Amino acid sequence: MTSVATPAAPAAAEPIPKRAFDAKPLVLMVVIALAAWPVVGSSSTWLTLTIAGLAMGMIIFIAASGLTLVFGLMDVLNFGHSLFIALGAFIATTIFGAMAGSAAAASVASNLAAVAVAMLAAMALAGTIGLAFERVIVRPVYGQHLKQILVTIGGAIIGEELIKVVWGPAQIPLPPPEALRGSILIGDATVEKLRLVSVVVGVVVLLVLLYTLNRTKIGLLIRAGVQDREMVESLGYRIRRLFVGVFAAGSALAGLGGCLWGMNQQIVIPQIGGQVNVLLFIVIIIGGLGSTLGCLFGALLVGLMTNYVGFLAPKLAMFSSIGLMVAVLLWRPQGLYPVVNR
Repeated sequence: MTSVATPAAPAAAEPIPKRAFDAKPLVLMVVIALAAWPVVGSSSTWLTLTIAGLAMGMIIFIAASGLTLVFGLMDVLNFGHSLFIALGAFIATTIFGAMAGSAAAASVASNLAAVAVAMLAAMALAGTIGLAFERVIVRPVYGQHLKQILVTIGGAIIGEELIKVVWGPAQIPLPPPEALRGSILIGDATVEKLRLVSVVVGVVVLLVLLYTLNRTKIGLLIRAGVQDREMVESLGYRIRRLFVGVFAAGSALAGLGGCLWGMNQQIVIPQIGGQVNVLLFIVIIIGGLGSTLGCLFGALLVGLMTNYVGFLAPKLAMFSSIGLMVAVLLWRPQGLYPVVNR
């Protein structure tokens, strides 16, 4: 009797190994903070500067996340990002003026409601203008980086002049709501209340971005469209419409960042977007072009460095971020968390 050999069962597919988290940028941030401790001298002052630096970094992250989102997913160098930051700051002045009663009340709930309305209005206006900006200025130059730089800079200049027409060329005060003024004590450290609000908003933005890009169908389609647009379109999905939504979302995040930046600065000028834009490009270069996680760590590093150097040597504060960028690029030329296959 002949035996029939049964085919061997196929071996179970091995799970794809997950990429290990690179903790070196986090260690770098801790090293910088600890190195500044003995130089600052006072532990309470160091703690105050550290918390203020982290809060400043979260505000920068909110504004920079829109820029890194647009570049990382659409490969668009948008130097007109400063326009949406300025719009967010100026719409906050208008909302606070319209809600003067809520902003001046001693109630924390009323003050937070005024801040929430200002942030939502800033996001809505910036996102809407972003749709028009993408359609008129950016869409004709997709895939042409040099032209993108030129036309978006031109769009930002035109937008800044239109802001002067609507709100005027003079600076406008933007004091925080009554209950959010002043500071609170955390141990021996003094922390401004508005900075804590900014930290909470920044954490929410980070979680929403990571969840949307990594855990939702829309995020999957966007990332797949970046890798192979023709294949995704052949499946019936409209990638262009998704990309337009990404640009609007990035513009809305810039408006949110501008709103928070203006409230923390307490003075809004038409050039506020250009002032912040320099920091944003430094942050996304440090973090790795197009990386959301890199954008976060880059912003936190810039916030810490700016506060430490600003306290120790105020004249060097504006150059500290550039020095940090040079040092990081000498260590990792592609940034802290480079995007694969860029």
